[in-house]
Amino acid sequence: MHLIKPSWLSHSGEQKDFEVYSCHVSPDGKRLATAGGDGHVRVWSVEAIFNSHDRNYTKPRQLCHMSHHLGTIHSVRFSPNGRYLASGADDKIICIYHLDSNPPSHTSTFGTNEPPPVENWKTYKRLVGHDNDVQDLAWSPDNSLLVSVGLDSKIVVWSGHTFEKLKTLAVHQSHVKGITFDPANKFFATASDDRTIKIFRYTAPAPNATQHDMVNNFILETSISVPFKHSPLTTYFRRCSWSPDGNHIAAANAVNGPVSSIAIIERTGWDSEINLIGHEAPTEVCMFSPRLFYTQKPDENSNANGAASPGLVTVIASAGQDKTLTIWNTNTSRPVLIVQDIASKSVSDLAWTPDGQTVFAASLDGGVIAAQFETGELGWVAKSEENDKALQKYGGSRKGMGTAEDVDGLHLENHSKEKELRGAESRMGALMGDPGPAQKETATTTNGVKPAGKAADTNGTTTPAPPEKPEEESADKTAERIAELKSRVTITKDGKKRVAPLLVSSSGTGLSSLPQAQLVGASSTKPVQSDTPQTILDLSKPYDGLPRGGIAAMLLGNKRKAVIVEDEEEEEEPSAKRSATGPVPIVVNGVEGLEPAPLSAPAHGLVPTPEFLRPAVISPNIAYSQVRLAVPKIRSHILRPLERGVLQEETSLEDATKVPENVVLEAKNPAHIREPARITATKRGALLWQDFLPRAIILVAGSKHFWAAACEDGTLHTWSPAGRRLMNAIMLESQPVILEARDSWLLCVTAVGLCHVYNIKTMSSPHPPVSLAPILDIAMTSLSPHGATPAPGVTSAHLNSFGVIVVTLSNGDGFYYSTSLYAWQRLSESWWAVGSQYWNSNDSSVSALQTTAVGPVSGAKNGEGEANVSAGIIPYLERHTTTEFLLKGRAYTLQRLVKALLARDGFENFESSVSIAHLENRIAGALALGAREEFRLYLFMYAKRIGAENQKTKVEELLNSLIGGVLQDADDGQGWFSKQDKLCGWDRKDLLQGVVLILGESTSATCFQQVLCMTILTS
Repeated sequence: MHLIKPSWLSHSGEQKDFEVYSCHVSPDGKRLATAGGDGHVRVWSVEAIFNSHDRNYTKPRQLCHMSHHLGTIHSVRFSPNGRYLASGADDKIICIYHLDSNPPSHTSTFGTNEPPPVENWKTYKRLVGHDNDVQDLAWSPDNSLLVSVGLDSKIVVWSGHTFEKLKTLAVHQSHVKGITFDPANKFFATASDDRTIKIFRYTAPAPNATQHDMVNNFILETSISVPFKHSPLTTYFRRCSWSPDGNHIAAANAVNGPVSSIAIIERTGWDSEINLIGHEAPTEVCMFSPRLFYTQKPDENSNANGAASPGLVTVIASAGQDKTLTIWNTNTSRPVLIVQDIASKSVSDLAWTPDGQTVFAASLDGGVIAAQFETGELGWVAKSEENDKALQKYGGSRKGMGTAEDVDGLHLENHSKEKELRGAESRMGALMGDPGPAQKETATTTNGVKPAGKAADTNGTTTPAPPEKPEEESADKTAERIAELKSRVTITKDGKKRVAPLLVSSSGTGLSSLPQAQLVGASSTKPVQSDTPQTILDLSKPYDGLPRGGIAAMLLGNKRKAVIVEDEEEEEEPSAKRSATGPVPIVVNGVEGLEPAPLSAPAHGLVPTPEFLRPAVISPNIAYSQVRLAVPKIRSHILRPLERGVLQEETSLEDATKVPENVVLEAKNPAHIREPARITATKRGALLWQDFLPRAIILVAGSKHFWAAACEDGTLHTWSPAGRRLMNAIMLESQPVILEARDSWLLCVTAVGLCHVYNIKTMSSPHPPVSLAPILDIAMTSLSPHGATPAPGVTSAHLNSFGVIVVTLSNGDGFYYSTSLYAWQRLSESWWAVGSQYWNSNDSSVSALQTTAVGPVSGAKNGEGEANVSAGIIPYLERHTTTEFLLKGRAYTLQRLVKALLARDGFENFESSVSIAHLENRIAGALALGAREEFRLYLFMYAKRIGAENQKTKVEELLNSLIGGVLQDADDGQGWFSKQDKLCGWDRKDLLQGVVLILGESTSATCFQQVLCMTILTS
């Protein structure tokens, strides 16, 4: 292998080399296109790159450069036929270039040092369809499609012929960063930050296809998420690749446990059991070589019989943030080749030459490296015919036909094509005035062959064939009928005679020459109807203008015949076809006008009791409240099991009784509002206790110390584990929305946004009811979900072991209520997600903490009894922020802001400052919540960071705080200012010793000596 890295092969500016985000080789292997942060697309000569060591080589190096984008270009791709070149950038535009045969009109760009262009690449089209940055592009193998993906979470499909937008697919929940096509031209796959890869099935469109023709095309085949459940969101791309034989998809940025990997997805079942492990950091791109390889050198006559060789393998290259280029093949589980530190920054894109012997790597350090392999080093390149043979089993030889994967799929595909053709013909026929298909064309065809001797089956029923075939009308009879129609005279109300106008198509001679279509699901056996009215409405009677079933039937349609001719009985539909559910008419059209509809019995006996009985009865005055939260509906049955002292989520009785020791709490509400509600507790099927309440029960909660239920009238009831009432009913100001129990603490959030906390053991409350209005941004936003600035919603509310309220919102923020400050404090927010280097870290110590703030209490011992439930609250809130903010694509604005700030003067230490502030925020939250393990972990991380940054002032202040307070006042304080020997449950000397050891490893010698002196003084 030879590595080639010419110094001139870069996107260099006056002050620095710009990042190269993408590269691609033309199908003829003569050109290399690169795109970078300078907003230029550059086309290089591959021959000049290979001869860069030859000083006597004088041919041009750069063939052309285009600067038609207004920002960073993220992707550049040649079309498979080499005719076009596409580029996508963060200006939301896709530019299509084509090579003009005329020589360039200018020698060089004025005011730059660019060499004069050799080739004349001109902008052919500018495609506008994305709302945010365009991250990746891909062409279909037959050049019929161009697909673009971007940070707006959209997939836009363009015609490869007319470049018209054919379809927009908005199925991903976050940024889409990779796209690849199946070489058999049946599927394409997209990779997104929502940690899924989605496979779409498509049929190659015709050159003149429009957006209307693609309504039923591009169907989601499957979604793959297993290898990406814990993949980091720090990669700039997720560029995936499809193998040249069509068998596998290689997906970047996958994980196998805590290790970064490349997922190999098999085409047969879309399984992802194979992982390529070898990279030390997340991968950005993986790319299959376009050719198949023999593992052994083949004989010249080995493939004379046309059979595929059993020794064929595929070769794949991968690279990413570890700056390592790795080459794999399907014959071995270990890498064939590893090239470390191939660049000084992350590798962003890979591109193979058509012969499969050279791979180009683009890096964010501004360079492009070529790795050229010798014959036999990767294997022996097979002929291109071997690719075609491998793709034949997937229908790759039927270009543009959309071959299905199996026989059943083939029938479905042909049936779909027939429906599209019939739909197009029927629309054209309607425009031309055709009345419909003739009787002799009622038999539908299958695969182009008409069944003989019987009519077609429609919707599972067979339409009997007509007994006699009508004779064709002679020319004389046709002329007589036309003359009679033309002379048809009508008399108006005032006695005047008028000749009725004749529709051209109604005469039978104006039939269109186009083939007639037939609606799917209906076979016409009646003669063509004339244009005369079939029924006459007596407008003197009241008439209901809506169809049977009311407005819902008018909007959704029904199965009644369109027109019923007088004196013709309507055929009764079979009972099997009648819908069991749907709208029931209140009135019907009778002889004397509108009449009440008769009651009818249910179609299938008794109607089952619905899960929701009715909405809760609330006061209309709640509409004037500053905060209004949605009240749960009244349910007929509420069931929650208590497992090992922790109340589980609502489930079925069968699942709740799987564990024999579970205590099952059930609440049953009556259908009638005036009947009492019943609440029971059972264990192993035996009744422990029961009680009755006058109003319907909305929510239930419990722990090993007590049970609680909240009712529709705003009352709160509590019971002991044996069913004894502990307190009188607590009266709330409005209906309960959230009810949560933790140990001896009880939390109730009402519809007006007030949070009530009670300690059932001490019969007290740590603070008065507190409103959610401050954290819902009531002063700046509107409670209406459709307003200009809608307020965030409450997604969860929980308690920790000390009765502290922890609330998460739909915008990703996490809060807790300080019982000492009587104020809400924000613990997790999106600012840390985009600015801190410690966000979404895979630190093993963090993973070892309690994984959820609302799960069961850990049984681990920490020297002071059971670990409290505060352990894990901060990771829980930060995971919620990641889910609501990053995965749902809401981080775009802040990411662009941070990206712009880093390029400005004075913001060189921006990430460092935000990261340190994030650790300080974590430490303050852990101290306030009493999260013992998290406090120690974040404290040591903080000490290591400020020591590495050599921030002497903060180091001294931290050590003073651990010794016994910063201000050294005589009065005892709280937290850092406390004079006690314990800090968040830890001995101060133990914490001080750990911090000193960490600072000794990360600070300079002078600073470390000062640290030792301070330690000696304290001892």
